[in-house]
Amino acid sequence: MTIAIKVENLERVYGSGEQQVRALKKVSMQVMAGQFMAIKGRSGSGKTTLLNCLGGLDKPSAGSIEIFGSELTRLNDDQLTKWRREKVGFIFQSFGLLPTLSAYENVELMLRINGVPFRQRGERIEHCLGLVGLEKWATHRPYEMSGGQQQRLAIARAIVTKPQLILADEPTGELDTETAGIILELFQNIVANEKMTIFASTHDSLVDDYVDGVLQLHDGAIQVA
Repeated sequence: MTIAIKVENLERVYGSGEQQVRALKKVSMQVMAGQFMAIKGRSGSGKTTLLNCLGGLDKPSAGSIEIFGSELTRLNDDQLTKWRREKVGFIFQSFGLLPTLSAYENVELMLRINGVPFRQRGERIEHCLGLVGLEKWATHRPYEMSGGQQQRLAIARAIVTKPQLILADEPTGELDTETAGIILELFQNIVANEKMTIFASTHDSLVDDYVDGVLQLHDGAIQVA
């Protein structure tokens, strides 16, 4: 099996001296391609910091991160930007949708950023909106949708560029239990049918029934069972 994520002795330190905060402490882990994995921990345990490092949004203080063979610490800023656009999809707890754009336009924006020609966008956008059950909401704006619909739109936007890896930060944090279950089932479907790997941070115990495995993060360190 292909290794999707390989992390060795990852550390992230903020500040210096007495103000120093060690957000991540020698984190080592592996996630295989085609898995839906979760990392759990209390608020402040370092989950978001870890996801930001995995997505190239934050630079580790020490250690290595390899995503599908790409060693992130060896990439410069321009290379990281290109890598993120082509290889990673991000899903945030706050959805991060643009309120003035329709559902279709929110998804299309990612293809425009990646330079996909206009004639090639439509079919892919319609496929992704259909996959998340929003084909009838294509012309609606985010404020006209429920929280669950907004999260499904955020998922469609994340997968439209066909990334290898989806990073989801508390994707069910703002949702009720029933809607959260729908989102988690959708993640399972994406892994199975879109051939993507999903790594999600969460404190939601509901995910245990849907993921291939769970890692525990405590005070910045992977907790060994």
